[in-house]
Amino acid sequence: MFKINEFEQRQLLDESLADKVAELLTAAVESKGKASIAVSGGSTPKGFFEALSKKKLAWQAITITLADERWVDIKSSDSNTKLVHENLLQNEAVNANFFHLKQGDIFSEDTLADLNLAANQQLLPLDVLILGMGEDGHTASLFPCSDEITQCLAQDSDALIKVTPKTAPYQRISFSFAALAQSKHTFLHISGASKKQVLATAIAGQDCREMPIRAFLQAPDVNTQIYWAL
Repeated sequence: MFKINEFEQRQLLDESLADKVAELLTAAVESKGKASIAVSGGSTPKGFFEALSKKKLAWQAITITLADERWVDIKSSDSNTKLVHENLLQNEAVNANFFHLKQGDIFSEDTLADLNLAANQQLLPLDVLILGMGEDGHTASLFPCSDEITQCLAQDSDALIKVTPKTAPYQRISFSFAALAQSKHTFLHISGASKKQVLATAIAGQDCREMPIRAFLQAPDVNTQIYWAL
């Protein structure tokens, strides 16, 4: 299931999404004493990150992580971890906890197993999930071009999986659809005319392996709130 929320300006979208996410995180903390949120990388969420970082929340009880990460040095300009630290873990949100997906230099099976254990104990199910979407319909690092796409979309997949896309650089670590679908609140944050056309193509088709974002749009038990601005 999905609902499209359109905004005339990206700034209005960013402020509205930040208000909604702040409300949801506050409710989670009040209900169970803690909250978790997974965000996505790229340039689109920067304004949202800044708006959210200024909210006066119980950040010390909130854990932020990424929906996926490239296995690169966290000082790299291609690191989503760097992006989040520079744009979200600022202002009021400087006291939030951050769960690193990229830990160590070697992406071994032992590392992946340890991260899965920690994610299941500390994060899942997520309270809030913010997804992005690529021109090929991938989301997180669930790439249609990867050999791992069947595993990415499988209902019995591990929470975190190693993905090697064929049309994008770097090995990736990504939450699987099975793990992300558990999120209590799911948002797809996109902008621009081209992404709206990609979304229309995704909505019109059925094959999730062709466009993995469809898994979130079609799942009857996932309510994906789409936030779009030109």
